[in-house]
Amino acid sequence: MGNMKRNALKLYLVTDRSLSLGRSLFDIISAAVRGGITMVQLREKTCDTRAFIELGRAVHGLLRPTGIPLIINDRADIAQVIGAEGLHIGQHDMSYPDARRLLGTEAIIGLSVENEAQALECLSFAGLDYIGASPVFSTPTKTDTAAALGPDGLARLRRIVGAGMPMVAIGGIKQTNIQEVIRAGADGVAVVSAICSAPSPSQAARELLTEVERAKS
Repeated sequence: MGNMKRNALKLYLVTDRSLSLGRSLFDIISAAVRGGITMVQLREKTCDTRAFIELGRAVHGLLRPTGIPLIINDRADIAQVIGAEGLHIGQHDMSYPDARRLLGTEAIIGLSVENEAQALECLSFAGLDYIGASPVFSTPTKTDTAAALGPDGLARLRRIVGAGMPMVAIGGIKQTNIQEVIRAGADGVAVVSAICSAPSPSQAARELLTEVERAKS
């Protein structure tokens, strides 16, 4: 993952229709694009396959003119069928080597990492594009995650994977804790409710991105 793709991790929107306050996913994503998000992960845990494909194609159509990559959560088959830019997998999804074999060398593939043992394992995954350190802070949006890493845990993961591995922080990220997350070694932040549940997703994205850029400078 070169600098261009590393920049794509700056403000990474992970969708959740249940947190969108009844608004359409397209409205949320469109507003967030105006606010400056740099990547979108389409996460659908309850959608059937055909509906997920249709939704993915529609979101991809929305994003393609903007150049913002679309990442599909968990489902390598759907990423492949709709021609999404990439896939994000967790520790219990398809293995990284299998996902890479299926999607080829050009796809962006990210992997959730919850502890130091998993971070060490990443070192053997040739071509892994980024890791998602999860969860940094406790979060109600995911109930199946490990204990919160905190900034110290995030810094330990950074030391293990080294400076060359792009890393995005997810879990309980909000404007007030972005500075410490970036200082701990994250290249960017992934957010769910901070944008999906915001009164103005575009304004929320703008403020979050400003905070990321301030922390990086």
